[in-house]
This record gives sequence, structure tokens and C-alpha cells, in this order.
Amino acid sequence: MAEDIEDVGGKSATDLGFEALWFAVHTFLAFLVVVVVISVFGLSKPDPNATQPKLLCTAVIFLAAIIAGFATAKVTKNEVARYIWIAGLLMFSILCVYVLDLPTGPGLCNGCGAVEKLYRTFFDISNPSGLMGGYGFAVGSWIPLSMISYSIGATFGLPKEEL
Repeated sequence: MAEDIEDVGGKSATDLGFEALWFAVHTFLAFLVVVVVISVFGLSKPDPNATQPKLLCTAVIFLAAIIAGFATAKVTKNEVARYIWIAGLLMFSILCVYVLDLPTGPGLCNGCGAVEKLYRTFFDISNPSGLMGGYGFAVGSWIPLSMISYSIGATFGLPKEEL
């Protein structure tokens, strides 16, 4: 019965299930890039308050995710890899709502407005908000960046679509 159901695009429920599975696999691979890069950087024991290691790690995550997306798309030839940026955008949006609901106080972005709270949590390396235990930059910037970069690499790795 499930195979008799088709959506407007002409895909069966089985095809949609495989696409959802591939989406989860590609999302996991993009997340794995962040874990590997942070683990490698962690071996050098960088100063947690220094700006340069964080910027370098950001650049390496961006490039490594592009390379991983490109290589995976070349091997699997799976069109779903192009759309992983949606998972990154969704994750960032959810984290923004979470951060806006966090209480502030002394040392935790006391008196910050909504935009400043988000900016200092996710993007300000030298003067972070202190919210999310100081991991806002890693969770809110690096993971979505990896997913977006992965989809860029996958787009370059897949054959061009005929118009």
C-alpha cells in the first residue's frame, strides 16, 4: 500500500525514505568534519581565550567541509548532498531562539539586546556573551558553517544539471 502512494514529484514513499536517510547521513558527515577538526586542534592545546586559533579553526572547518562534500558527492553521486545547508540553517535558527530565551546576569551579557546577545554568543571571539557555557561560537557558528560548506562542495562535486 505504501508503494502505491506518490507525491506530486512522482516519488514513492520508499524513494522519499531513502532521500531522508541520505539527508541524515550527509548531515552527520558534515558534523563529523567539525568533530575531527576540533579534535586535531585540541591536540595542540591552544589558548582558549586566544583569537587566532579560533579563526584558523573556522577557516579549516570551512575548507575541510567543502572538500568532504565534494569528495562524498563524487563518490555517491547523491543529489541530496546539495541540500544539507537547510539543516545548518535550521540548527542555527533553533539555537538563536534558545539563546534569546537564556537568562542574563553579571558576566552573561547583562543588559544586552536581542541582536547583541546573538552576535556576542555566536560571532564575537574577543568579547563573548558567556551564554551557552562559552560554546556558542563552536555550536552556533562552526556546525552550521560546516553544513553550508559541505553543501557547497557537494554542489561542485555533482554533475551539472541540464536545463
